[in-house]
Amino acid sequence: MRQPSVIARRVAAASVSLVVAAGAAACGPEDSDAKGSGGDSAPRKGGTLTVLNAEPQTDFDPARLYTSGGGNVPSLVFRTLTTRNRESGEAGAQVVPDLATDTGRPNKDATVWTYTLKKGLKYEDGTPITSADVKYGIERSFAPELSGGAPYLRDWLVGAADYQGPYKDKKGLSAIETPDSRTIVFHLNKPEGEFPYLATQTQFAPVPKSKDTGTRYESHPVSSGPYKVVENENDGEHLVLERNPHWSAATDAERKAYPDRIDVRSGLDSSVINQRLSASQGADAAAVTTDTNLGPAELAKVTGDKELAARVGTGHFGYTDYIAFNPTVKPFDDPKVRQAIAYAIDRSSVVNAAGGSALAEPATTFLPNQKSFGYTPYDPFPAGKSGNPAKARELLARAGHENGLTITLTHSNNKDFETSPEIATAIQDALKKAGITVRLQGLEDNDYRDKIHSVKTEPGFFLAHWGADWPSGGPFLAPIFDGRQIVKDGANFNTGLLDDKSVNDEIDAINKLTDLDAAARRWGALDKKIGEKALVVPLFHPVYKRLYGKDVKNVVISDWTGVLDISQVAVK
Repeated sequence: MRQPSVIARRVAAASVSLVVAAGAAACGPEDSDAKGSGGDSAPRKGGTLTVLNAEPQTDFDPARLYTSGGGNVPSLVFRTLTTRNRESGEAGAQVVPDLATDTGRPNKDATVWTYTLKKGLKYEDGTPITSADVKYGIERSFAPELSGGAPYLRDWLVGAADYQGPYKDKKGLSAIETPDSRTIVFHLNKPEGEFPYLATQTQFAPVPKSKDTGTRYESHPVSSGPYKVVENENDGEHLVLERNPHWSAATDAERKAYPDRIDVRSGLDSSVINQRLSASQGADAAAVTTDTNLGPAELAKVTGDKELAARVGTGHFGYTDYIAFNPTVKPFDDPKVRQAIAYAIDRSSVVNAAGGSALAEPATTFLPNQKSFGYTPYDPFPAGKSGNPAKARELLARAGHENGLTITLTHSNNKDFETSPEIATAIQDALKKAGITVRLQGLEDNDYRDKIHSVKTEPGFFLAHWGADWPSGGPFLAPIFDGRQIVKDGANFNTGLLDDKSVNDEIDAINKLTDLDAAARRWGALDKKIGEKALVVPLFHPVYKRLYGKDVKNVVISDWTGVLDISQVAVK
């Protein structure tokens, strides 16, 4: 994802960050027994679920949300053509039908995708949901005043590059056809075998044209899901959802929708959230969080309490923290220097700086260690757990730096346990053993992001991270390593400025595949090929540890989101 979503951010004893975007290790909750956790009796309908979050659910309009798999809270209100499979662990990384009868039917070269809506779909007012509503929902996401959603459709749909939405261009997008009320057809510029993943984004939620109120729509969007919005205060700081009486479980195999009411309260300090969940008093006994992790100190306290430890959900999301190099800046233009740094890294100390092994897993691959991404174990510069300073010194000598090297590492001052001073200091200490003196340049978070995402100001050596828009190698590798995605006058994420024709061609070839398992294997092989260029040094994949209230049941945490799925939760 272009910027990490709420899901992707490490909300530890510090601050919040894909997407839900949020928002992606190959298992679900380790500290709970997933479905059925939170008690022995079967989950039942009724009650109020409270959600305690740090970040408000702003811009609650399907056009403006940047979500993965439909999001967490948004997915309760907005159904999409496809969605994520609501299962724990690896099974939850699969895409499944939602409003549609299947995940899409491609033509031979995956440039045309056809969907058929299920029968009996209705909005909260009882009117039927049609394919024209889905088309209109997508078209309004192109309106400049409703920007913020995923950018793919502008690139993928034929003739969509300059489209300004239905308020300015009432003709609509000819690339989307609706031959009847249940059929919708998409025409793409190039083959996209992962279109079913994109169809999970909220831009694919239906919007009835007659009920569209433009920028005011977010205050009362028309629900196609199991819940409708009855309150939206302070731009998503307080959301109250109640049952949509016209939602039918017969058309929705994914959302359980056990509670009668969901009360989302945001803008809270992370320590306060964890204190309230720990105490589980009153309404907080039936409370969860979708964006606040346990920090190292909090986790140590929880681990020593058997009752609290039983209320910790563990999740993994497709996400990698890494060192990035700009090979146009000396001495990082020399591959031997980059390789030397890779050998010198002490991943054990980096993991400790990230909160310890319970909150971070060492990484030698850029792709997260999950099957859906195509994870293929490799280590092009094997240095063991604690680094190999002798090998690093050897490479530096071969590069003409027999007496060592002095370099600057740029990082964020944000206490996020990812790109923060703790991680930078661990790297500084490790490289010192290899004869590399590291000066630290800490920047305020906004300045840091501006600097590293501009080709004109990008430093030679800095900390970075990336989270996936969906659980596949495509949205993970392409933005970082596809030369055609280098942006010279805007936000650039191809930090290594790699423009290798063989890499670009392989990305195109994989994108043509509609067999997602076959595509995953190819992504894994490409990850290894790119990794050998030493343009990045993977450091770790974060782990998410989150408390939930004592009356919360049916905890499901998938490898798609890495966090508790509200659509599955029941309360006593």
